Formats: sequence, C-alpha cells, structure tokens
Amino acid sequence: MNIKEIQQISTTEMQHVNELITAQLSSDVALINQLGFYIINSGGKRIRPLITVLAAKALNIYDLKITKLATIIEFIHTATLLHDDVVDESDLRRGKKTANALFGNAASVLVGDFLHTRSFQMMTELQNLKVLDVLSSATNVIAEGEVLQLMNCNDPDTTEKSYMDVIYFKTAKLFEATSQLVAVLGEQSADVENALLNYGKYLGTAFQLTDDVMDYSSDALVMGKNTGDDLAEGKPTLPLIYAMQHGSEQQRALIREAIEKANGMANFDKIMQALHETKALEYTKERALEEAQKAINALSIIPNNQYKQALISLAHLAANRKY
Repeated sequence: MNIKEIQQISTTEMQHVNELITAQLSSDVALINQLGFYIINSGGKRIRPLITVLAAKALNIYDLKITKLATIIEFIHTATLLHDDVVDESDLRRGKKTANALFGNAASVLVGDFLHTRSFQMMTELQNLKVLDVLSSATNVIAEGEVLQLMNCNDPDTTEKSYMDVIYFKTAKLFEATSQLVAVLGEQSADVENALLNYGKYLGTAFQLTDDVMDYSSDALVMGKNTGDDLAEGKPTLPLIYAMQHGSEQQRALIREAIEKANGMANFDKIMQALHETKALEYTKERALEEAQKAINALSIIPNNQYKQALISLAHLAANRKY
C-alpha cells in the first residue's frame, strides 16, 4: 500500500482524531490558538496517530479512548517539534516557515509547554495508570535524548552506539509508546503488547535513520527542510560517523572539522564526495531497512488483515521514503 491507500482505509477514524485535536487546541489565549493551529496544520501526515488507528483496527479495537490516545501522542510530538526548532534554530519544516521563525522563540517554547500539559490533562481522562506511566516515561526519555544530542553536537568522536541511543530516545521512544498503548487500552495479552512495542521501536528507528540519509540526499522542496541542516549544526549523524571510520585521512579531518566547528556547509561538496566514496549513505539506508524488517517481523503475532498490511507498508515506507 502507498500512503494514500493507507490513509484511505482509516479516513473516518483519522477525521475523529483531527476533530479532537482541533477541540483540544482551543484556548482563551489568542496566541496559543494562532500558533497551535499553525503548527498542527502545517502539512504533517499524522504518522503516529495513524499508527494508533491502524494498530487498533488490526486488533479489532473500537474505542473512543484510541482517538484520545492518538491526539495525546500528536500533541507530545508537536510540542517536541516546537522545542527542537528553537534549540536547532531551524527556519524551515515541512516546506513551511517554522513557528519560531514566524512567532519567535519565546512563543514557540511556551506553546510547546501548553501542548505538553494539555496532553497530560487528556492522559488523566483515560483513567489508566499504565498509560500515564508509559507516556510520562516516554516524555522524560525524549527530553534525555534531546540533551544527549546536545552533548554529542560538535563532538566528532561520537560513536555509532551513542548515535543509536540518541535516535531511540528522541524519536523511536514515542513510536514505541504509541503502538504499545494501543494494546494496553485494548486489554491485549502481554505478547501482543510486546509485539506492538517492538514494532513501534523499530519503525521509529528506521524512520529517523532515513531522515538522516535524506539530510544529504533530498532537496529542500522535496524534504520540507533545508538540505544539510544536520551538517550545518555540527550533528554527528550516522552517515558522518561511518564516513569518518572508512574515509581517507583527509576526509576524516574534513568531517571532523565540520562537526567540531559546525562549518560543514563551506565544504559541502567535498563532504558529499566523502559520503559517496565511503558508501556512508548506503550503509545508513541498509540499517534503516534492517530496522524496518524487524518492525515487520514483530507483527507476526498480529491477525492478518488489511490493517496489519497497512502497518507493514508503513514500515517499508519509513525506510524508503523521500520526504
């Protein structure tokens, strides 16, 4: 299935999610409404809510709590985007100006805080301690991941393991919680819960690995953000780590300086040549495909139906996407 076909089989449920997102965004504070609606409606595909809906339908779970869970997840994700863009000083996301570029850093941080606290208000409404436990832990781990990424920034000695820890914390953890909690709310067996947990974890890892490849292989119009953003910020992502390990002495020195001084855009063509000659992008893509296959394998316990097939297709898309 392609993304449009996946969205088509979940149209009704996703419409309910979008309606709840709009309702829960409402505030007496005008700036919250304005900025919140801008970021929520800025072209995202709602992948995490979509996973929530598809996993529930695959298990034949029909409950308004699933709609609320999907909304909570989207609010947590959006809050992290608002904060990330301030930290990274980004000015482009999903092909549009970032909220901080339009409304300022202070407003973006504070509205991000509003979305976080709104998500916790909604969590309590579910009246399920395990949901609260999993999501509070996930948001804490995400924050740790952001700090760990900050510590790794401008550090050319960052290892592949440290990099993988960062993407698990800051990206895969929320995917993991998303799919796991469908099983929790649906009162599924421990085996099903663990299967969905692993699906989300591996899917999220594949998604981020592909994102890091795209930073060097897509243009801004296709990707929705500036090409080379990670390089410009001195982030040692897997393509750079691998190229340093397998490149010439001159290439290693060039990449090391680019990470240390966050000046890689000045030598972007030479660094791109190093990535191609060492096959660093191919290696990272292979890792993404491996993680996607792990996600697919995790679903073996789930009943075979069109919604399971949609989840499988999402894993393929995560590792092969161009935007």
